[in-house]
Amino acid sequence: MSRRVGSLLRVAVVLSLVTAGLVFAAPEAQAIVFNLTSDHCTDGCGPAGTVFGTVTLTQNGTTVDVTVHLNSPFAFAKTGAANDQAFKFNMTGGPTLASITVDAHTPALVAAAGAFNGDGTGDFGFGINCPSCGGGLSSAFTTDIVFHVANATIANLTVPNNSGNVFVADIGNTTTGATGPVDATVPTTVPEPATLLLLGTGFAGAAIAARLRSLRRRPS
Repeated sequence: MSRRVGSLLRVAVVLSLVTAGLVFAAPEAQAIVFNLTSDHCTDGCGPAGTVFGTVTLTQNGTTVDVTVHLNSPFAFAKTGAANDQAFKFNMTGGPTLASITVDAHTPALVAAAGAFNGDGTGDFGFGINCPSCGGGLSSAFTTDIVFHVANATIANLTVPNNSGNVFVADIGNTTTGATGPVDATVPTTVPEPATLLLLGTGFAGAAIAARLRSLRRRPS
């Protein structure tokens, strides 16, 4: 066996071991993204088809990390139509208010539990709100809402409510001044980095295998 073939074989073996290790060691976590698209603002916060923002949930061990992001020119508002909650959601299967930790934020945000059913978006049991904020857009903020739910799975946080909605955000259009709730119902799954790494390793392995076949066909 030539040195070149031997070297390629060694690389192939290493890649095989790396791939096997990733299969067994890669976390099962994946991110699920929901688009906030359904407009319940009194005067309409945007034209039809507008994606007001996203809700991203990532399974991190036994904790679910949640990030709520708004696209420009939208900001989080505080209106009675959304029960004065910047963000509303439900949890099933065990998580409680004590399971929620909200990241440090300016202005300060807190988690709340209650019967939240404003403006026909359905029933929600939990919310994230800004106690110090004024009404409407008077204390509007655009920085992401980030919180974590311990001892939970993504499935615990994504069961549609009685109106078919999974999440609601209270927003305003900073250009027009329109405010009100927008909701999310349909998720988009994003592959986790471990999957992309496995794909890359597989492509490299295939290239080495093809090179080995080519070398073996050559006359000695």
